[in-house]
Amino acid sequence: MTSKELKAAIRNERLALRDAMTPEARIEGSLAMVEHAGDRIDFEPGMVISGFWPIRSEADIRPLLAHLRTRGARLCLPVVLDRETIVFRELVVGAPVVKTGFGTTGPGPEAAVLDPDILLVPLSAFDKAGHRIGYGAGHYDRAIDRLKAKGHAPTLIGIAFDCQEVASVPAEPHDVALNAILTESGFRLFQQVS
Repeated sequence: MTSKELKAAIRNERLALRDAMTPEARIEGSLAMVEHAGDRIDFEPGMVISGFWPIRSEADIRPLLAHLRTRGARLCLPVVLDRETIVFRELVVGAPVVKTGFGTTGPGPEAAVLDPDILLVPLSAFDKAGHRIGYGAGHYDRAIDRLKAKGHAPTLIGIAFDCQEVASVPAEPHDVALNAILTESGFRLFQQVS
């Protein structure tokens, strides 16, 4: 089995487990995330944090985003422009969010495009070393590469439920490891090798 096939198998398995969670368990888990990380995510007021509006059975981090805003974060959401590109549009209080393609919701084209300092990243699977499997389109990998090319090195915090953890993710040279993971049972920092 190739690395790509193995990742696809892990992705399908872990997303099926996430899908099998009851709506109540997902809500309770999402709220627990605020308790675990709301005050532990380290940033200065005015720094830009990218979150996401939940799709399918993802954790709903909107309460976490609201808490981070009260701590002074400037928020943005990813917007899928095409099959290759996402940008991060500013999420301001009172501004509408709209359907932005590929099942996602975010600020409209009138919103400012920002370069996040911290990315809260949805994912399919993760391991104890901080390796992740996304949804297979590579949007975040390319967005991270673009940010790094501009001189930004955003902190990457994976957002998942405990059932999405696996013993080992087959990491490839182009994969970027997470700095931390947030699940319903806690906020875990990873040791990163430079």
